[in-house]
Amino acid sequence: MNKIILFSRSGLGFTAAELNDILDALATSGFDWYVNRPFARTFADTIGHKMPDERLYDTISPRLADGAIMLSYGGDGTFLEAVRLAYGYDMPILGINYGHLGFLACTPREKMAAVFAELRAGRYEVQPRTMLHVADEGGNIAEHPYALNEFSIHRIEINMTYTDVFVDGRKLTTYRGDGVLISTPTGSTAYSLSAGGPIVDPMCGCFVIAPIAPHNLTMRPVVIPDTSEITFRVNGRAAYSAASLDNRSFRIPCGSVFTVRKAGKPVFLANLQNISFYDTLRNKMMWGLDGWENAR
Repeated sequence: MNKIILFSRSGLGFTAAELNDILDALATSGFDWYVNRPFARTFADTIGHKMPDERLYDTISPRLADGAIMLSYGGDGTFLEAVRLAYGYDMPILGINYGHLGFLACTPREKMAAVFAELRAGRYEVQPRTMLHVADEGGNIAEHPYALNEFSIHRIEINMTYTDVFVDGRKLTTYRGDGVLISTPTGSTAYSLSAGGPIVDPMCGCFVIAPIAPHNLTMRPVVIPDTSEITFRVNGRAAYSAASLDNRSFRIPCGSVFTVRKAGKPVFLANLQNISFYDTLRNKMMWGLDGWENAR
């Protein structure tokens, strides 16, 4: 790995000190590097630094991705956009946390020179993470029918949604309520967790189907093998509902049918070796802060 591809969104409130820290770290890193145009404008607008034109990119190409690691600066929403941009290339993505919770972007943003030194020394691991592929019979999803976290169907009107769900052609149930979602293990700490789903180790080979505010209170999340094919058929009184893939949402008519399966390719996440999923889980969920662990 000899190349760093920087990615971020505009409007995230980077300070001058933070941006200068990134520039200083790049200058001493020994890496070839590139930056997307919105992030480059942040440098120009905040500290007056103009990135050279030959360092800018709009899309990822095989040549740009070759031998590269992508660094996503922001929160988990920014990371999901980085995944959408980089998916399909065997290029790991490292999330630098400039957001709040940060299960995907979990590397601290302080001391970027130390992060680059770890990358240069090869002290990081790469994990393949399952992606969802969503086939849409109605053509509502125009592009990139993939999701790292979840695919969801949810109401946009006062009426409940009615969603028939089939697993490998066998009916599971009809979910009545605000909606239903299917989550990857990576997405188990995202929307699925808010809907009452279990926390799943990201290396597990499974999906979680979870109801969203179900009308029937006996409805509970279901864990199924990730080799399954899942069909969602949207019914109900409302003329329209919404379907979401991660942080993208689409208006869908009643009667829409979606088929979800494990995508043919994973996405690759980079982690510095001293940060595990369990470290992130314990810290982000603030487990053990009641003092009992240290009292034993």
